Amino acid sequence: MIKAEGLLKNYPGFSLNCTIKVEPGMVTGLIGRNGSGKSTLFKTILGVTAPEGGKIELLGKSPEKLTTEERKQVAAAFSDSFFCSALTIAQVGKIVEKLYGKGAGEYVTMCRSQGLDPAKKVKDLSTGMGARLRVLTALFSQPKLLILDEPTVGLDAVARDEILTMLRSFMNGGDDRAILISSHISTDIESLCDDIYMISRGSIIFHEDTDELLGRYGIIKVTDEEYDTLDKSAIIKIRKESYGFSCLTDQRQFYIENYPWVTVEKGSIDSLILLLEGGNDV
Repeated sequence: MIKAEGLLKNYPGFSLNCTIKVEPGMVTGLIGRNGSGKSTLFKTILGVTAPEGGKIELLGKSPEKLTTEERKQVAAAFSDSFFCSALTIAQVGKIVEKLYGKGAGEYVTMCRSQGLDPAKKVKDLSTGMGARLRVLTALFSQPKLLILDEPTVGLDAVARDEILTMLRSFMNGGDDRAILISSHISTDIESLCDDIYMISRGSIIFHEDTDELLGRYGIIKVTDEEYDTLDKSAIIKIRKESYGFSCLTDQRQFYIENYPWVTVEKGSIDSLILLLEGGNDV
């Protein structure tokens, strides 16, 4: 669905150089700190920002070879923007009709079914309703590929769950669909995504299946003395702490079985970001 190889984009003080792949039937997560390059990567993949090098394929084709109908099968939503915030939802429906060739009435009916008042201006929607509208608008074209930048940012647990339910329903529509999604909310990524990429300073530094991350990875917490006794062959990163060291490993069970006296916690996206970004090599 997406294949980006050596994708390059340069700005003063920042360079993007990424390779990433999203397979059909998969939900792929992109994580990283603010300013790591998530939005830049998304916009470059979509052609909003022109790349300076590398190759991109969407739906198995280079973007310039996609037909008009194929382009409609790629939809995106960004958390920081909506293309017509001064209009009412009903007026947005008329614009969407011109874009997708589908009736504005269908759009309004869809929005109303999700609790959105067609007479209300987009800019006057609550944070949760605005997020729901962005996702609904992306889904309206019945795409095969969704690219979502922080779709649940700023939402409470209930509103986030509603968005995630919409995305799961979308994926249940067929194995020829895929999602690329970024989020700072680790539980959303862990519950939704099949695999996870981590970006740092414009480059991909980690890629793993979510089940592998949650099943094999762990954080070892040890004193200075305990750290000296550890087999460090399966330790990826370390970080100095007040009590000693925290260590990222991809062989959690090995340390549970061979070092029963030390604390070994289950891995998570938050711990992964903390150790990969703030940790040191062994």
